[in-house]
Amino acid sequence: MTGGESTHDDGPLAPGAPVPEPAAGAAPAGVVPPGRVGRLHHVEIWVEDLEAARSSLGWLFQELGYAVSGEWSEGTSYQGAGEYLVLESGPHVRAASHDRLRPGLNHVAFHAGSRAEVDALTEAARNRGFTLMFADRHPFAGGRNHYAAYLEAPGGFEVELVAEPV
Repeated sequence: MTGGESTHDDGPLAPGAPVPEPAAGAAPAGVVPPGRVGRLHHVEIWVEDLEAARSSLGWLFQELGYAVSGEWSEGTSYQGAGEYLVLESGPHVRAASHDRLRPGLNHVAFHAGSRAEVDALTEAARNRGFTLMFADRHPFAGGRNHYAAYLEAPGGFEVELVAEPV
């Protein structure tokens, strides 16, 4: 790792960035509550264009119930029910769009409510510049028992919106 990049010890925040307040009833720092071992803690997404990512992915995160919990010149964090998401840009981010077909993270999938809620959010996302992937198989691109929308955000990052089973 080269100097200046985020590390596990440093967390996702740039020096001097505001640290999100822990949720009410949260365990003290460094203490993992029972039942949380192995659960997702956070996802940090490096983006080329932070403002574009805030208006697309950041918008989607908020529609899914995440709240802005920190902002600094090179990033924004979004707090969920336990985990948090980060959009970050800066001098260590290489100039290029995300390529989900390269080794690494392919996509992030979110529970998105009922089929009607998935459909409404999909339409709203398309109106904000997201592209519906696998349109010829939508909404069952993941299989006949998996109702979901696969969306590509501007910048190339893929998200999946999954409906609750009926």
